[in-house]
Amino acid sequence: MHSALRLATVPRSVIMQPTTQCLPMDCTYCYLPFRKMKNLMPVAVAEAVATSVNPWAADDPAFEVVWHGGEPLATGREHLTALMAPFRGVKHSVQTNAALIDDAWCAFLLEHDVHVGVSIDGPADMNTHRITLAGHPGFRVTMRGIERLRHHGIPYSAIAVVSDPDPADAARFYEFFAELGVTTLGVNVEEEEGVNTGSKDADPVRASEFWAALTDAWHGNPVIRLREVQRVLNFAGAVLQGHETAPMPASSPWDPLPTVAHDGGVVMLSPELAGFTDPRFGDFTTGNVLKDDLDVLVAEAEERTPWITEFWDGVDACRATCPTFAFCGGAHPANRYFEHGGRMDGTRTSYCTTSKIALLEGVTRHVRTHRP
Repeated sequence: MHSALRLATVPRSVIMQPTTQCLPMDCTYCYLPFRKMKNLMPVAVAEAVATSVNPWAADDPAFEVVWHGGEPLATGREHLTALMAPFRGVKHSVQTNAALIDDAWCAFLLEHDVHVGVSIDGPADMNTHRITLAGHPGFRVTMRGIERLRHHGIPYSAIAVVSDPDPADAARFYEFFAELGVTTLGVNVEEEEGVNTGSKDADPVRASEFWAALTDAWHGNPVIRLREVQRVLNFAGAVLQGHETAPMPASSPWDPLPTVAHDGGVVMLSPELAGFTDPRFGDFTTGNVLKDDLDVLVAEAEERTPWITEFWDGVDACRATCPTFAFCGGAHPANRYFEHGGRMDGTRTSYCTTSKIALLEGVTRHVRTHRP
């Protein structure tokens, strides 16, 4: 039994899937099941979402609508414009492989004041998993799009997937992004989820050494914001200041992080669950915005969504058994589900090991080494 609701009643952002299609990429680690199908979001779905989002955005100027596919630019400029049109007062962002970015897309991004996040995994030899549908390396086409962004003076962040967290590569990896001039770098160690079911057996000691080396590289040239390092530093600051300036992950309500699929189905907490079905949980959705308003689905998510109750059992088990829980707050639903044979109440995952525990240990090691 869970005596109190654990989800925040208002999200900080909404993730929108304008299309399931990913062009022209076919990354080997991709978790999306329908990335070769061009399922487009009807404008009616965006209009329905906007009825709840616009009041939220009126109260929160930082409220973000994240267009994330598939490849959101595969939606096309005309249709993406129509999908964005119902929203008022929000910050739009796209997470893109950049392969389709040309001068016309740059004009679109500037006109609509869209924040751009680019998916690229570092130098060419670290991008071997990012290939095109034709089987060719995707590095060149992504870099061509990045060159267009830079030419037009459009700032952009980056997300990199690291399949092999080798500490010997950390400095070169970081400097690549520093030279690109990204505003923020997010680093995801490859995860086992969705249709990416290969075993991910990164050595936790080696992963910790990678995070320490990456923090060393950032410390020596802190020209970009390194998302994961910042999370650890924010956590440490909250601990040292008695939680007064920042809530602790373990005690904060979970952001419901609603993901609206192309057909209007809403999945809470884990975008990676969208498009999948389970014999016990069905399609993981809390409902559909074409039937119920998004604010209602968020407010009633825990009573409408059976798997969330099982997930809280797993969070409680993490709280009781994991020394890193105060930092992590509990393993994410998709990682639990895909790593624990369809259960949401398992505890430690490989994501916990390489991207939470090893991260905390690695940054802590850096701090101990460099403290005066």
